[in-house]
Amino acid sequence: MNTVVNVTEPRILHAQITEDEIIAHLVDGRTISVPLIWSWRLAEATENQRQNFEILGDGQGIHWSDVDEDISVEGMLYGSPARHPYHPANQAA
Repeated sequence: MNTVVNVTEPRILHAQITEDEIIAHLVDGRTISVPLIWSWRLAEATENQRQNFEILGDGQGIHWSDVDEDISVEGMLYGSPARHPYHPANQAA
């Protein structure tokens, strides 16, 4: 018995951003989502900034120019939340 292996990397066909999720519809028919809070930049962005995105390249990811954020399809499938930079209130000079 032969098994066909698809070596094509997952690609985003189109995406939507809700109040709570980043949802990617893939070329192969799958739909994946991650919580919006995984991206602190998007979680802190306005609705207009969140909706101003573009699909990168041939569907490898999503880019939000207003908040300088990129999320790859691989990051959505296998990644973890982006860490918010640490800014201590009292820094020693």
